[in-house]
Amino acid sequence: MAVSYVTKEGLEKMQEELRKMETVDRPAISQQIAEAREKGDLSENAEYDAAKEAQGLLEDKIAQLKEKIINAKVIDTSRLSTDSVQILNKVELKNVKTNAKMTYTIVSEHEANLKELKISVTTPIAKALLGKKVGEIAEVTTPAGKMQLEVLSISF
Repeated sequence: MAVSYVTKEGLEKMQEELRKMETVDRPAISQQIAEAREKGDLSENAEYDAAKEAQGLLEDKIAQLKEKIINAKVIDTSRLSTDSVQILNKVELKNVKTNAKMTYTIVSEHEANLKELKISVTTPIAKALLGKKVGEIAEVTTPAGKMQLEVLSISF
């Protein structure tokens, strides 16, 4: 797995999620398995099968999250600037065609959350914006066609 850049908060969130999986979710599933096992014949026990499947899925998630944490590199925000668009910048944009304004923060894939207006650095919009300065126009190809976005401001 490649290195992924995250904020300090993003890394802490991943570590907290891992702690919860290991200390809350894992024991809960073990308890479900034990209770299902007590009910007798395991060959026809749907509860047991479901609990074992849930355990396998949880262990996969734990392994994947551990891998992400190991490969995470925390971004030193003191070295970032607002001269041009880069990861962790909040960018105010205007759609040239419709005059609609929007503001996004460009983050790592693991921290992307559209409800919080945080878009992944790997999205077409973010890729088109990287390196642009205030006043410049980024051309983005979307399923609906080409879109031109003017960079109005760059901040943290």
